[in-house]
Amino acid sequence: MTTASPARGTALPWSGLLALSTAAFTAVLTELLPAGLLPRMAPALGVSEARVGFLVTGYAVASFLAAIPVTAALRGLPRRPVLVGTLLGFACADAVVALSSSYAVTFGARLLAGVMGGTMWAMLAGYAARMVPAERRGRAIAVVLAGITLALSLGIPAGTALAGAVGWRTAFGTLSALALLVVVWIRRRVPAFPGELPGARVPLRGVAVLPGIPAVLSVTLFLLLGHQVMYTYVAPFTAYTGYGRTDVVLLVFGAATVVGIWATGALVDRWARPALLGALALIAAVMCVLGLHPGSPAVLLTSVAAWGVAFGGAPTLVQTALVNASGPQQADVATSLQTTVYNAGIAGGSFTGGLALSGWGAGALPWTALPLVAGALTVVALGRRHAFPTGTGAETPRGAGPGAAPPGGHDRPPPSHGRTAAPDRP
Repeated sequence: MTTASPARGTALPWSGLLALSTAAFTAVLTELLPAGLLPRMAPALGVSEARVGFLVTGYAVASFLAAIPVTAALRGLPRRPVLVGTLLGFACADAVVALSSSYAVTFGARLLAGVMGGTMWAMLAGYAARMVPAERRGRAIAVVLAGITLALSLGIPAGTALAGAVGWRTAFGTLSALALLVVVWIRRRVPAFPGELPGARVPLRGVAVLPGIPAVLSVTLFLLLGHQVMYTYVAPFTAYTGYGRTDVVLLVFGAATVVGIWATGALVDRWARPALLGALALIAAVMCVLGLHPGSPAVLLTSVAAWGVAFGGAPTLVQTALVNASGPQQADVATSLQTTVYNAGIAGGSFTGGLALSGWGAGALPWTALPLVAGALTVVALGRRHAFPTGTGAETPRGAGPGAAPPGGHDRPPPSHGRTAAPDRP
């Protein structure tokens, strides 16, 4: 099958990108919805609320373990059928959760959903990158990742409210139906791309050591470690400040992340490096302010808003850097590595924050997060050649133009869109 490259200067393929964004929305909602339904699900499944919480843990562990091996095993298959298969897996898992009265069966369905999640997250950014010319790659990725922000800021509260009105089983049934609708949408509006030909595949270790990839993965780890130290324990820190309204703090943070995603979409394709440096510097500054002035509600809410804006855009900026460093053809494997590092950062940050909280109290949380965020900032500052280049605009590695097939394939882009040599350093 021949797949045409997107022409330079054309409008973004909004329908296809929004379909991918909705897929991301569905995945996040599937992962986190049980957390808001613990009191309702526990009696129906005959277990404690803590064991219902393990449904989220099981999903995360399955996603962590599956991302790299499943992505590597499927990298030779056509991309759209794999993406459709993951959504069908979500639909099946959510339907089982909606119908099951057995905790063991429900837990098994959550493990299946976690495997689907790890596979999907490894695909989405690379898919978006192949749908657009290189100079619009960052904006396309921002559109797709906006589904995560919308799920966190709107989807989870709406899903919880729906469960309160019509029951938690109906909420999961609705989520299953949404996944099926996205399948139809993707089949109609998302282009088909080939998998990697056997002779053109870079080994997993080869992708991991491409110039720029280790630095981007390091930034991912440091950023998530620092972020989770504070975010996981925002409730005790809010109580420590004397404000006590954790719900308001989380609402301010969630609304600010939407602003951050929008701002990043406007900046990422021309000013990616300055935008990422600015975002990380702002997060570091927020940690300093929260550490020095914890007693003022106005300072707390203003700082949290700034933190939300900065963090809202940072994942898009880091993932765009990863795709630029790997090239769209290797993006699925590179993103599977990043998914694993991302989850490790969440787990490590939560653990580190817990140690700081129990050892020194909530006031130590910003000072614990600060050196980790500073580490991410330092790596970006030093990675001006390969990982986070100083030039503006997305750079297209040789042979990695949008929609390009692997070298030697049948879907080579026109000469003006790329060349067929191995991916070069950005």
